[in-house]
Amino acid sequence: MRFRKSREVLGVVKNVTVSQSSGRWFVSIQTEREVAVPAPTGGAVGIDLGVARFATLSDGSYLAPLNSVRTHQAALRKAQQAMSRKVKFSNNWKKAKARVQKRQAHIANARRDYLHKASTTISQNHALVVLEDLQVGNMARSARGSAEQPGRHVRQKSGLNRSILDQGWYEFRRQLDYKLAWRGAHLVVVPPHNTSRTCPECGHVAAGNRRSQARFACVECGYQANADQVAAINVLRAGHARFACEVSGAVRPPAAGTHRSDSGVAQCRA
Repeated sequence: MRFRKSREVLGVVKNVTVSQSSGRWFVSIQTEREVAVPAPTGGAVGIDLGVARFATLSDGSYLAPLNSVRTHQAALRKAQQAMSRKVKFSNNWKKAKARVQKRQAHIANARRDYLHKASTTISQNHALVVLEDLQVGNMARSARGSAEQPGRHVRQKSGLNRSILDQGWYEFRRQLDYKLAWRGAHLVVVPPHNTSRTCPECGHVAAGNRRSQARFACVECGYQANADQVAAINVLRAGHARFACEVSGAVRPPAAGTHRSDSGVAQCRA
């Protein structure tokens, strides 16, 4: 089988994997080689992940969401409806199924490309990145409920769930993890509790501090800012505290990679 050699193969080839996806063939070559870990460059940044803004950085900049599924939802629905009208397992049904799979692959490829570009840019410009330890599975859980206890606002919650899953937060975190490690930088994850309800000026915590999705106004001192940026600032401060605790001797971190030390946090709070 011929293949397009898009780049030079560096190192000793360990294995070659040939795969097929949506009618296209791919070759993945795994190699082994010695690579010197560079000194990290750039400063520290906290990131708040969301739906209205994909990522809001503590320095005030933000990345708009791609919303790959929403962009191609009409075309995907049309292809799925066309497949549903075909006789199952007929030749026309197989062709329609291939068109649906091609559309789904396009959506996934667009999302993956966006996440790679975003994670590469952030990892190249920062030596320390702090993220919230979001439990995406719990956040995207259905609100349907049961027959005895039916859920409320099911339609709105299902739309929110689709938007959450469309962002690819876990894949973004996974890419940041290894890309920062390549550059000798660090990824720190912190609990997400009250990050958008804590005032960065006076430290007051209250649900009323966040007046809307985008507006933060402290009920104690009157500080006002974008709610997502406030959350990113608090995430960065929590990351500094966790990182300082780990390097002080509570938990000795590796040279690079992700730090997740619950025991270190417990000692830091004392």
